[in-house]
Amino acid sequence: QVQLVESGGGLVQAGGSLRLSCAASGRISRPYAMGWFRQAPGKERDFVAAINWSGGNTVYADSVKGRFTISIDNAKITVYLQMNSLKPEDTAVYYCVARDGLITMVERGYAYWGQGTQVTVSS
Repeated sequence: QVQLVESGGGLVQAGGSLRLSCAASGRISRPYAMGWFRQAPGKERDFVAAINWSGGNTVYADSVKGRFTISIDNAKITVYLQMNSLKPEDTAVYYCVARDGLITMVERGYAYWGQGTQVTVSS
């Protein structure tokens, strides 16, 4: 079993930045992928970004390209999401995810989920 613990959410003004972190513990073997989804109030959960275990492959949702950067420390099995130029529409609960295997944007492809961290962007 793999446990994911997120940190770094909070309240920020539009145009500001936040960095989310997610540390994995337990049995996860290479190759693996980690990433982020988010869910705004009253909306479906959406893919944000994902990265493979080596950091050599990343994928982003169009809505965050150029503003968010995902990275990974595979020695610590920790994934980061640097969020810049934040907009009110980025307000959501952000979920860290992980899977054994290759990178994917598909929600059901991720077996492991964190508890979520709230990000609120004020206008």
